[in-house]
Amino acid sequence: MKAAVLFACGEPLRVIDNVQVPALVRGQVHVQLAFSGVCHSQLMEIRGARGPDRYLPHLLGHEGSGRVIAVGEGVTKVAPGDNVVVGWIKGKGLDAPGPKYVAGESALNAGGVTTFNSEAVVSENRCVRLPEGVPLDVAVLFGCAVPTGAGIVLNDIAARPGTTAVVFGLGGIGVIAVMALKVAGCSKIIAVDIEPAKLASAQELGATDTVDARTVDPVAAVRDLTSGLGADYAVDAAGRTQTIEQAFESIRKFGGQCVFASHPASGERISIDPYDLISGKRLQGSWGGGSRPDVDVPRFAALYREGRLPVDRLIGKRYALADINQAVDDLATGRVMRPLIDLSL
Repeated sequence: MKAAVLFACGEPLRVIDNVQVPALVRGQVHVQLAFSGVCHSQLMEIRGARGPDRYLPHLLGHEGSGRVIAVGEGVTKVAPGDNVVVGWIKGKGLDAPGPKYVAGESALNAGGVTTFNSEAVVSENRCVRLPEGVPLDVAVLFGCAVPTGAGIVLNDIAARPGTTAVVFGLGGIGVIAVMALKVAGCSKIIAVDIEPAKLASAQELGATDTVDARTVDPVAAVRDLTSGLGADYAVDAAGRTQTIEQAFESIRKFGGQCVFASHPASGERISIDPYDLISGKRLQGSWGGGSRPDVDVPRFAALYREGRLPVDRLIGKRYALADINQAVDDLATGRVMRPLIDLSL
């Protein structure tokens, strides 16, 4: 099979076409991948922003879609021929060890799921059978972006109708959070970013107000839009210390809730006023939107089919696996919201 491999942090991925697929062991599933997404977490890993990497060289990618080729002993959740979503959030099923791939004389490490490869051996608990009515390209988003973005709103926060919310950072997770806030019935949804095109897209997809953080203080803008009180909820999907701090400042006292979906580079720290915490503000991180893939993937797929969660709007430029480094660079510079690797190219 072909695979994009990380040999050293801070260096481009190397695409290798002679990677040997190992024999399956108990709990593993062999998938012919059709599409893979590229997200901010993978960008951080490639560029060394998560600190020292003890597993080099290794395969990457944690959201994809494809068809099951074969299953190992004990696998009952999926069968050969099934179309599946694969993702990093653990669900039901056996928790199998990561496979060991070989290319020439090089041993290549992998975790429970990788998707920057034409085929993958994944753990059973990282697979969900693809719900009806979701195309394979759109299905990629159900491996990470959808359960995280929609899950933050509908699981972690459990947003109530008539409330106010702000989203900082309008990448894939942020825009899906905006969609989910509309599903939840929030009366005011404020979208914050520094890219006019992303702000325009967010407004088309459910934001009632937008704030260009290049030109105004976003905290002051949110307070102005909420009668000086602050928002009931804030979602930070930018993953920067400044935006997490701003999102927390933007919520109201006595019950405001701020949830962040990503994290800054290893070693960075956020700074908040402890008095805000004893004044009833809440701050928490989110592990995949609190999603349970076997329950939430079908749930969010139903919202997609109903047209209430139009996540297909995120699908933009498609890349061949050979162009994976260009996809990573385009994500880093904001030229594309969610790169899609088409493994048939």
